[in-house]
Amino acid sequence: MKDMIPQFLLSIRHYSKEQFVKDVISGIIVAIIALPLSIALALASGVTPEQGLYTAIVAGFVISFLGGSKVQIAGPTAAFASIVAGIVIKNGMDGLALATVMAGIILVIMGLLRLGSLIRFIPYTITTGFTTGIALTILIGQLKDFMGLTFQEAPVETMGKVKQVILCFQTFNPMAFLIGIVALSILIIWPKFFKKVPASLIAVVVTALFVKVFELPVNTIGDLYTISPSLPTFHIPVVSFDLIKKVLPDALTIAVLAAVESLLSCVVADGMTGGKHNSNMELVAQGVGNTCSALFGGIPATGAIARTAANIKNGGQTPVAGMVHAGLLLLVLVFLMPFAALIPMPAIAAILFIVAYNMSEWREFLFIVKTAPKSDWSVLLVTFALTVAFDLVTAIGVGLVFASLLFMKRMADVAEVSGWRYLEDEKAGSDRENLDLKPVPKHVSVFEIDGPMFFGAADKISKVVLEEGKRVLILRMRSVPAMDSTALKSLNKLYLNLKKKNVILVLSHVNQQPMSIMERAGFADLIGRENFAGSIDDALMRASGL
Repeated sequence: MKDMIPQFLLSIRHYSKEQFVKDVISGIIVAIIALPLSIALALASGVTPEQGLYTAIVAGFVISFLGGSKVQIAGPTAAFASIVAGIVIKNGMDGLALATVMAGIILVIMGLLRLGSLIRFIPYTITTGFTTGIALTILIGQLKDFMGLTFQEAPVETMGKVKQVILCFQTFNPMAFLIGIVALSILIIWPKFFKKVPASLIAVVVTALFVKVFELPVNTIGDLYTISPSLPTFHIPVVSFDLIKKVLPDALTIAVLAAVESLLSCVVADGMTGGKHNSNMELVAQGVGNTCSALFGGIPATGAIARTAANIKNGGQTPVAGMVHAGLLLLVLVFLMPFAALIPMPAIAAILFIVAYNMSEWREFLFIVKTAPKSDWSVLLVTFALTVAFDLVTAIGVGLVFASLLFMKRMADVAEVSGWRYLEDEKAGSDRENLDLKPVPKHVSVFEIDGPMFFGAADKISKVVLEEGKRVLILRMRSVPAMDSTALKSLNKLYLNLKKKNVILVLSHVNQQPMSIMERAGFADLIGRENFAGSIDDALMRASGL
């Protein structure tokens, strides 16, 4: 457990006043950025505005305190919006809290088992596919508020929302749309000239003043939600076996997504700072942070790449910046939360449009479609389509299965079993062409296996066909890095068929992993240890004496 030390404890060993000042300034700036985002993401998730702040405060503080990265900023992110909204509608707030606690426990276990490095086994095509899909679902979900529409129903599925936008377009509110355009324009233009003050803060202040001063018929947060400046309170969700079964798939999705997002954020941060994060400690921190967030009324949290990058750019050097960011948001919750009621819903929609655009990775999406092999972009499109049409659980599950099947097919295509070219058959060739050929006794046949031998390629061993009069078969296995039990079964079947014909099997240059499989299965003793040769020359010498 020596490597499971939070970066906060490592950072304060040589902490200076200068670092503290930089961390405080950066924490304040990040808190200003996180304030409107936390509220917007909470509303997109189907929960109250203050729950977004509960998440940024509780999870943000805990993850910074325990995390494996010095500069990671955690809080609610767009990736969870559609998942959280679906859980709340299906299973209520207790279901969401239970799923988040379960996800937290899973994350802690992953960290303790040192599974942080396993996240790399999720293909880039899948992460790009579901990230772009989530971005599109967020954009579609905000069309209602951006245009001031009044829906006849409140669908959860993205396709249902598209249908409602079309059916209810006659309820279009020009004033709401105008406020949305104003907010969107500020979000796009402001950063080009003023980088220190967050555009999202300016957008909500300006549009709130417009709506209030001119008494425009535009819905605000206060029109739809009751704003409460109360502190987060401890609450244990209702637990039942049936509810656990219901939310287990959601808990797994939250855990995987939190792990992927947070570790991706850490990698980005490492690239910006030249540092190195502890992935396993980060998973433990994410688990504890999510559990605490759920128990104090929050929603799932993970590392936020944009807020983490802002922390680094503004001088944040240690986890103190993330803890200051959480503390300032707590003060805002207590003293300024009632003012959030004045924020127009179209402005929230505009902020989420920008969030969706920034997370969409559309350039990477198009690059993969244009340049990647068919197997890669097909996984990308399947994951993307399922994320939009169904949900993230289905998309990740099907995407992983599809990618695994395509990978196994690719590996099976690479694996090959071929007969040797013999020196005596190449008399017409030049001497240079024949340099790598070896003389083989007439009673001996040589085949070479190239590539990993697993269940997808095991049938290729059946390609070994002996000519009449051959008494020894040499299988050259120097290019077989690994094999599984299915391939070993095929090899055993080949040995038994050869034994019936009184043909001896000799194996040449068997690598470590295949050899350990053969030894554990008793196959090495079955064919005889003397029939294992370290090189093809030794194998040919052994065969010539048989």
